[in-house]
Amino acid sequence: MTTPQGRPQRKQVLLRLDPAVYEALARWAGDELRSANAQIEFLLRRALSEAGRMPRDTGPIPRRGRPPADPSEPQ
Repeated sequence: MTTPQGRPQRKQVLLRLDPAVYEALARWAGDELRSANAQIEFLLRRALSEAGRMPRDTGPIPRRGRPPADPSEPQ
């Protein structure tokens, strides 16, 4: 399934964590200006890459927030 922008839909998973682990992860994510979810994906991708298990067709981590301004549009 794809989004209206043509990108593949992201997979949703339920993850149960020890509360202390989640708190540490959330603090780390805040230090790096990421959400806890983005931090988990960042760490999983890094672990997959270091283990040589990152699928070849994996795209970059999607950018969050406001899209970049279109220079052709007047402001």
